[in-house]
Amino acid sequence: MAPDPSYDRSVEDVDNIIALEHVNVTIPDQRLATLFYVVGMGFTRDPYLNVGDENMWANVGNQQFHLPTRAPQVLRGHVGIVVPDVGALKERLAGVRKKLAGTRFAFAEEDGCVAVTCPWGNQLRCHAPAPRFGDMTLGMPYVEFAVKRGTAPGIARFYEQAFGVKGALAADESSATIPVGRDQTLVFRESDKQPPYDGHHIAIYVADFSGPHRFLKQHDLITEESDQHQYRFRDIFDLDSGVKLFEIEHEVRSLKHPMWGRPFVNRNPAQTQRNYLRGRDAFYP
Repeated sequence: MAPDPSYDRSVEDVDNIIALEHVNVTIPDQRLATLFYVVGMGFTRDPYLNVGDENMWANVGNQQFHLPTRAPQVLRGHVGIVVPDVGALKERLAGVRKKLAGTRFAFAEEDGCVAVTCPWGNQLRCHAPAPRFGDMTLGMPYVEFAVKRGTAPGIARFYEQAFGVKGALAADESSATIPVGRDQTLVFRESDKQPPYDGHHIAIYVADFSGPHRFLKQHDLITEESDQHQYRFRDIFDLDSGVKLFEIEHEVRSLKHPMWGRPFVNRNPAQTQRNYLRGRDAFYP
């Protein structure tokens, strides 16, 4: 019998949080949101849900931005995005610059990615596909939050205690990385600047749905009992000292949620009337 090959089987492990599905930030103008997220970024408006002028769901591979119409919210940090063609992204963004004049829109190459600011100040960091993102060619591999100095270790402990996930601390303990799905993470990086929290949220799917609920309820952290398939919480605490470490609402969904595994339509933004190629309308991330 041939000798067993040496594999690191632990890299195949999946923790309790199965997927980061969406980031929700409210925006005041659906026209400008369309220009930025659809025309400029090349994302796809969900063709089936929230197709009016009160909300837009923008598909990014197997993830989404949810963009309800209200006063603008700005995520405290940035959203990491993988795009199939960084050069084409820059051309599209240049094409919407004039129509987004007078807003906070901007973009520039920075630290090996394209740093993009939406019309209301949300920060995106756009990367080309790379081994560190697995086989993702379009998607949302991470969300990074700016947190207070000295809080990263406690945040990592919170997710381990509440959700049973194995967070990773930087060598200097200045950041905590939490696995939230296949090749997806939440990053909590310590910073001297934390703008006030304005209510934006993220959505995650978990395999053990009731265990975290019991834990969060025991510590009086549940903020919404949405329905049978979903609940919400907002505060991340150091459970030993009782000190609040960070605030970000989590929409927690079970794997029996009706929307779990819902396929997202993604268009190929390279298709135009002038260069149209039959059969190339869709993009499969």
